[in-house]
Amino acid sequence: MEMSVSIVTPLFKVASSLCDNPVEFARKRLMADAATLLSDPATADSAVEGEIVVAGDDTEVKSIPGSDDEDAASVVSVDSVVAEDLLADIGALSSVSEVKSIVTSVEISDLSSGLVTGQSASTIFDGIRPSVLLKEYVPLWGSVSICGRRPEMEDALAVVPWFHEIPLEMLIGNRLIDGSITSLSSLPAHFFGVYDGHGGAQVANYCQNRVHLALVEEIRILNNGTIGTNESDLKKHWERAFTDCFQKVDDEVGGKANHGSDVPSEPIAPETVGSTAVVALISSSHIVVANCGDSRAVLYRGKQCIPLSDDHKPNRDDEYERIEAAGGKVIQWNGFRVFGVLAMSRSIGDRYLKPWIIPEPEVTITPRAKEDECIVLASDGLWDVMSNEEVCDVARKRILLWHKKNGTTTTTASSSSQRGETADPAAQAAADYLSRLAIQKGSKDNITIIVVDLKAQRKFKSKTNSGS
Repeated sequence: MEMSVSIVTPLFKVASSLCDNPVEFARKRLMADAATLLSDPATADSAVEGEIVVAGDDTEVKSIPGSDDEDAASVVSVDSVVAEDLLADIGALSSVSEVKSIVTSVEISDLSSGLVTGQSASTIFDGIRPSVLLKEYVPLWGSVSICGRRPEMEDALAVVPWFHEIPLEMLIGNRLIDGSITSLSSLPAHFFGVYDGHGGAQVANYCQNRVHLALVEEIRILNNGTIGTNESDLKKHWERAFTDCFQKVDDEVGGKANHGSDVPSEPIAPETVGSTAVVALISSSHIVVANCGDSRAVLYRGKQCIPLSDDHKPNRDDEYERIEAAGGKVIQWNGFRVFGVLAMSRSIGDRYLKPWIIPEPEVTITPRAKEDECIVLASDGLWDVMSNEEVCDVARKRILLWHKKNGTTTTTASSSSQRGETADPAAQAAADYLSRLAIQKGSKDNITIIVVDLKAQRKFKSKTNSGS
């Protein structure tokens, strides 16, 4: 049975006055109760700015001076960010042991003890354990989209919990589940997308409202056909679904599509407007990512940072050859650009640069593992100033720090039907912190970030209960 699609997206229009100050945040929340994020849930008595220091499997808190308010007012100066968040001057507490006496360890409870551990994409199809096929799995997430130093806001994002019931055959083919046939016919997938517009916000805003709907249409079409049983066949089917989806949206943006009364017959934006698109479908068994442009998705698994997408840049060898073969030119002009104009080689929109700029995405399918920590999807306003490893490390530390301060009441108390419908405060704190850090590091672009916490529960084990 198909789950009803409920979309949680920031459908706001940013007033130009919000961007007059180049460091003013156009902060938005995707929370039903926004008041819960206006101040840090931790009490004033326990407020210390901190970071988590990981040594092996042990996690300690090292305090640093500064404000603990993760969700301060939207206008923040770069100097204050440096002073409060980034000077690792230990001294608020006399010793790390004082903090360790409060909480000695963080105990992570996974979705299931049977989540795939250490299996690669090539071996996942040799046998699927039933415990990875969870109908009630919902990842936790937080997001932020800020104007930054740009005069206009051109980014958009979409979060669609319980996006669609994905036929199990599209995830594992016709393989048996541990030698037996499962009674499940589908798994719920959850949709996350980041769209980085350029030349205007029209295409990014259209993608925000349309891409996930077009993808449902393509999944239904694909499901009516024959799906292969091996990894190669499944990847081809997902590539077809996403390619047709992105092409459909690109046609609609250009006014080419005329099937359906709700589809525009005129271009929705000038020919010089376009957008990147990086989207992730997350289920209990797999992560499927499609990318078109230079936004990016990165998975943090164990202690390893795994890129789930590859930036489409004109100076990438294969992209350079494709553009030149089609009669285009890659020119060095403040970086490598197609005809000296566009700094990416693929996008949705940008009709004036076709056929050299194409909307075709690259797709990756990643089986889930027990060690999965979090996923970060973001526009290049983040990636231009921070490496994959830095982003993953900060995201994980901020999530763990929030749980050290606040326990599990917010994250684990809600029922499975409520989980994921609004932003999770721990993931939200991570997204907010990353955006502030990007500003401090000199990002000159709009910054849009989605942090997805892949752990089901994170709970404390107090010293008195630990037996140590």
